[in-house]
Amino acid sequence: MRWGNLFDLAKIKEKHIELEDKMSKNDFWDNQEKAQIVLKEAKKYSDKIKKFELLDEELKAFGFSIEVYEEDPDISYEKEIKNHSKMLEKYMNNFVIETLLKGEYDSNNAILSIHSGAGGTDAQDWAEMLLRMYSRWAESNGYKVEVLDLLSDNKGGIKSVTLQISGNNAYGYLKSEVGVHRIVRISPFDASGKRHTSFAAVEVLPELDENVTIDIDEKDLRIDTYRASGAGGQHVNKTDSAIRITHIPTGIVVQCQNERSQMSNRKKALNMLMSKLIELKEREHKESIKELKGNYNQITWGSQIRSYVFHPYSLVKDHRTSVEKGNVQKVMDGDLDDFISAFLKMHIKKNK
Repeated sequence: MRWGNLFDLAKIKEKHIELEDKMSKNDFWDNQEKAQIVLKEAKKYSDKIKKFELLDEELKAFGFSIEVYEEDPDISYEKEIKNHSKMLEKYMNNFVIETLLKGEYDSNNAILSIHSGAGGTDAQDWAEMLLRMYSRWAESNGYKVEVLDLLSDNKGGIKSVTLQISGNNAYGYLKSEVGVHRIVRISPFDASGKRHTSFAAVEVLPELDENVTIDIDEKDLRIDTYRASGAGGQHVNKTDSAIRITHIPTGIVVQCQNERSQMSNRKKALNMLMSKLIELKEREHKESIKELKGNYNQITWGSQIRSYVFHPYSLVKDHRTSVEKGNVQKVMDGDLDDFISAFLKMHIKKNK
């Protein structure tokens, strides 16, 4: 099969060449904002080409292994064929899903937040475990992870964390993770060795491009500064550079402490606020931001989307798609592709 034709590889390469031509012009950097948009677009097409090339290489390796096995049947070749088959299935599945990510913001970076639920230190430890899980998933898929805000607890774990996960289609993939995540295990903080159930909520928003703006009344914002804490470099705890912005009509609160200056933190926090307001506006089908009123409660506790059982057996089950994985530790190490893929396929079918 000619995979290049199936995925419009020729058109993708043609578009990439057009963007490279723009980038090579002498006046390309005269407009910094436009230049950054072109660079981001070029990287998006470059990533698609690289993914196709990986798929094509794996397909050729798979075909070669079969040819060798047919000439000299051997158990070692059977193992090699199985390995190539698994990799080919993974690449192909990801490639197909990527071609179906047609949402307006699917190609954008993702802003992922984790909030510990009721349960004290157990829930905070669970939130920190989820932070590690998503960081592992992102890094294994070539995404850059940056901590924007972190609220830890001296007793253990984290109360909340906000990450920026950068790369093509980061939001398109991670939007599947929105909801409540439940863990069942023997608590490491309970001397009696009792089994505990804890919850954490995950929120995912698209990072908006700088050319996307919405009308927000300054009078509706309360902007506070505070001293940053946690990870973030040597500048942390020396100045009141961290920013917290509250959108009064909706009760939405965003905060950022990772940037080097108060101005940079303010800019990042405003971008996060716009992302939340746009998502809320679309969810409530409102015509303008001014129509949004009341409290902003995206996550409903108790309606978990996925359960992670460490005891009395090992199982991770997604309650939306019924996908199950028996190796819970592998999932905690970032093996989320099957859950993400199943959700996206289900979501795409529903919206056809």
